[in-house]
Amino acid sequence: MNSVELTETGAPAEQQWDEEPLLHVEGVSMSFGGVQALTDVSFAVGEGTIAGLIGSNGAGKSTLFNCVSGIYRPDTGRIRFAGRDILGSRVSARSGLGISRTFQNVALFEHLNVVDNVLVGGHSRGRVGFLRAGFHLPGSIRAERQMRQEALEILADLSLESVAHDDVTTLPYGTRKRVELARALMGRPRLLMLDEPAAGLPHGEVDALAGEIRRINEEFGITVILVEHHMGMVMTVCHRIVVLDHGLVLAMGTPQEVQEDRNVVEAYLGG
Repeated sequence: MNSVELTETGAPAEQQWDEEPLLHVEGVSMSFGGVQALTDVSFAVGEGTIAGLIGSNGAGKSTLFNCVSGIYRPDTGRIRFAGRDILGSRVSARSGLGISRTFQNVALFEHLNVVDNVLVGGHSRGRVGFLRAGFHLPGSIRAERQMRQEALEILADLSLESVAHDDVTTLPYGTRKRVELARALMGRPRLLMLDEPAAGLPHGEVDALAGEIRRINEEFGITVILVEHHMGMVMTVCHRIVVLDHGLVLAMGTPQEVQEDRNVVEAYLGG
């Protein structure tokens, strides 16, 4: 059970994929000094799905996220994205392939306004050379206008158009988290990685965020991996859930399967 994702029928997902999963993590292990953060972690995420990654503090969730996004390089194992081995790829290269992420602590550029923060998310798609941009040649001006218009459209789609030109430092916490989501979407991701997006939000905003994540997944076909402690949100929006415990895969499957897993209940859900 620890090496493959389960389908709704309970059969190993690897027996039912019609094609290569969008993301395939295989035998990933990583340690920091004498601390083993991840041990032989394997799972697959099918394109167009929402996967949840849960576990207590110190379970290895952030380490695994950083391995997938390229911030860390694991000691052993493989990570494949769209059939391609990305283990040796830099963060920028993975972004160019279609992997975008948000962070547990909001990481916006406080000296930029909202729309300029969102524009940063499109850096990996830039086609204009350094000299053309530096001399403001026609091609670079046109490309910049197109990118800015796209950023404004993303902000409007997230109901943020009214704050597009505001300084991010003036915005409430929940709005700042949505701006970070807009920036991640600016990269036109195939895989959107959300690191505790509901942390610090009041109940009503958590419900609204859950609906937004479902909409992004359903309308745009974006695959989502969600690290979250808010169990109600995870069980509501996720198609599959991977449970980590001290760097090991404790369980994986549908929300119902995970909720009924005795080890999970005892460890995380208060059974």
